[in-house]
Amino acid sequence: MVLEAKPRSAQRRLPRQERERLILDEAIRFFAEVGFEGQTRVLAERIGVTQPLLYRYFPDKDALIEQVYRHAFVDGWNPAWDAALADRERPLEDRVVTLYHNYNRMNFTFERVRLFMFAGLKDSRLADRFMDFLREHILVPLARELRHEAGLPEAPPSPAEIEFVAGLHGAIGYVGVRRWVYQVPMPDDIEPVIGAIVSAFLAGAPAAMRRLSPV
Repeated sequence: MVLEAKPRSAQRRLPRQERERLILDEAIRFFAEVGFEGQTRVLAERIGVTQPLLYRYFPDKDALIEQVYRHAFVDGWNPAWDAALADRERPLEDRVVTLYHNYNRMNFTFERVRLFMFAGLKDSRLADRFMDFLREHILVPLARELRHEAGLPEAPPSPAEIEFVAGLHGAIGYVGVRRWVYQVPMPDDIEPVIGAIVSAFLAGAPAAMRRLSPV
């Protein structure tokens, strides 16, 4: 996927915030295509601005990548999902399926999937931060809900339990990898597949959690 530079739109006199967002949006697409080793000089050429102008908005490449990380990874999470996953008035399967349908719509895009892959390969600092974020918002809360579903005492999930839950997240995440990294043809509507993955996982999850639990 190759993007063309857009000199006319970039050279217009834009408000600072609008121009900054234009640069950031192009940077997200650029790094998703070529990885975080892509040169800002090439990025500036694609946008149609000079490299010094780019650095007026982002002091250096690290500052630009930090904003790419925040917009591509952190902003892909809706805080309302935390409360929805913990709402035990609803069946666990409904909560988990809803979570991953929402997560899919927000995060399984060309840019976000490929940026995560590049982060893991070339910039472990970003990958580690994102994995910590996933652990806090998905893996630990979901393991906690599975412990409850399995009738286990309220207690912090063990490393083994969290790793078990990570298997579900990995299976669903691989759908995005197949589409945007390996470019495998996929159904237009992937949500039934996600629902089936969650359903199959949860069918055996309570018994597995009881075997894994130290408490």
